[in-house]
Amino acid sequence: MANLLVVDDEQGMRQLLTLVFARAGHQVRTAENGRRALDLLREQAADLIVSDVKMPDMSGIELLRAVRGLLPDVAVVLMTAFATVETAREAFKLGADDFIQKPFDVDELKLIVERALEKLALRKENESLKIENEALIKVQRARGSLDNIIGRSPRMQALYQMIETVAGVQSTVLIMGESGTGKELVARAIHNLSPRADKPFVSINCGAFTETLLESELFGYVKGAFTGATANRKGLFEAADKGTIFLDEIGEMSPAMQVKLLRVLQEKKVRPVGGHEELAIDARVIAATNRDLAAMTKAGTFREDLYYRISVIPIELPPLREKREDIQELVAHFTQKFCAQTGRPLTISPKAMELLERYSWPGNVRELEHTIERAVALERTNEIQPERLPEHVTQYNPARVAAALDLPDEGLNLTAHLDQLEKTYLLEALQRTGGNQTRAAELLHLSVRSLRHLLDKHGIRSLTAQLRSDAAGKQ
Repeated sequence: MANLLVVDDEQGMRQLLTLVFARAGHQVRTAENGRRALDLLREQAADLIVSDVKMPDMSGIELLRAVRGLLPDVAVVLMTAFATVETAREAFKLGADDFIQKPFDVDELKLIVERALEKLALRKENESLKIENEALIKVQRARGSLDNIIGRSPRMQALYQMIETVAGVQSTVLIMGESGTGKELVARAIHNLSPRADKPFVSINCGAFTETLLESELFGYVKGAFTGATANRKGLFEAADKGTIFLDEIGEMSPAMQVKLLRVLQEKKVRPVGGHEELAIDARVIAATNRDLAAMTKAGTFREDLYYRISVIPIELPPLREKREDIQELVAHFTQKFCAQTGRPLTISPKAMELLERYSWPGNVRELEHTIERAVALERTNEIQPERLPEHVTQYNPARVAAALDLPDEGLNLTAHLDQLEKTYLLEALQRTGGNQTRAAELLHLSVRSLRHLLDKHGIRSLTAQLRSDAAGKQ
């Protein structure tokens, strides 16, 4: 949850953005002009400002200039119906994080804001690395230890042994697994059990940045490299020197960035954007992906030489449906965790546990954790009941899923059948997420752009607005 300040002279726009961002879990304040915005910021700082550019008393550019003197690190997203190259250039020169033109798609603005907040969090994390002390390092090690990875199934026992083995070497590791299987948790455990444990562990989601931003985040830049580069800045490889850098969702990296990363791994040197000198770096690389990189190399969408470079030691994490014997232990762990936060001890009813063990868990351990958090928050008795579980969990029918795979004696039109299955899963994802395209895309392991393409293909994109409206009506 972040503290947002919306600045716009139009009351309707302030009300709309307040509703949108409040539903996304953020705290939202509003100001009708720039001077009021500065007064609010002096009373309480904000994490991010969303401001119109054209306003009567003070333009968004003038506000941005004033804000930089007051809060140098606050993230800023500007909106305008009168975009010009000069305005955009000035905005980025003053350190705006992004720029969106009115009228805009609300989902696009939400995505821009979330990316700006991720960048802000990453900047804060990197700055904190400079002042980390021994106590904080010990906390990180405890958080990433093997004790925090839950499960006693044969697959998990093999994973523990692999983590302990690879922690002592310096080879590059590729962690593969579906979303929600705990790839970063494993990466942290490897780091915390390694000789590098007292050095930084730096992580980045490669799919959360454009190619240009990713390059500057990884390799840093020098003053004057581009508009807004007012000082030299370290990249994450340099910040992770003597430690570990975790490249999450490496399969989302563009071909051009793949080439640059390969060179860094080969030469063990980085060249900041706009710089002429190379810097030697000593950072162990752990990469992760939920995509099939081997298939991508055959398709030509991922470099084969980079694939072999990062997969010296491959580790594959099993999905939760393949280690159902761990579900009870995971449920107990998450129940204890969230009960500690509420101060109310709870057990789980046998029927609720039966439903949890039966469900397929497409979102894996992360989905199970969120399900238990929801159940603990809603339960008013001393035992978690089936009624506190989401409907898609309680109504899940393995036989119905299996029936979809039956091949009739008379055969079937495979193309039409697959199209229908695709449409069914799209509709199910939209229903579960209340029409939120970003969350639906995550549930289906798709990019938002790919999801929208499929929605257009099946003629159901317009359904998202109705589902969002229905979801809002239920709140």
